Order: sequence, then C-alpha cells, then structure tokens
Amino acid sequence: MSAVTPAERRRVGLAFGAVLRAARKQKGLSQEQLADAAGVDRTLPSLLERGLRTPTLGTLLRLAEALGISAEMLVEDTRSYMGRRDCA
Repeated sequence: MSAVTPAERRRVGLAFGAVLRAARKQKGLSQEQLADAAGVDRTLPSLLERGLRTPTLGTLLRLAEALGISAEMLVEDTRSYMGRRDCA
C-alpha cells in the first residue's frame, strides 16, 4: 500500500467538506452552531468544509453526533462524493 499523496489528501478533504456542509445545512445549523454542538473550536467547521483540514477520528465522531447521523454515513457519503465525475 502506497502513501497518500498531497493531491489525494486534498481531494478527500474537499469531498468530506462538501458532505459536511450538506449535512449541516440539511439540519439548519450554522457553522458556529455545529461547532458548539460538537464541542470543537468555532473555526473548525469552516476549515473542514473548505478542505483545509481533515478531522481526527474523535472529531468525526463528535461532528456526526452533533448532526444526528452516524460517522459511517459521513464516511460513506464522502466516498460516494469522491466517485462523482465533478469531484476534483
């Protein structure tokens, strides 16, 4: 198994960000409300949604709980998003 390239890491980050943004908006939450509910820094949702950061496993679990969905759903939706032709 080869190491993850910076381009792959960026692609995953952008896909996860798009999925997180969609889930947040579906719940009617602002980025700050999501951060409060997940117990993370208020700037983290913005960084994640723009693909500038990737979440740790703990953060992923907290975000999923705050959104009322499973972490598995976030991961699977990210994988599906990456399979789309328009995903960079």
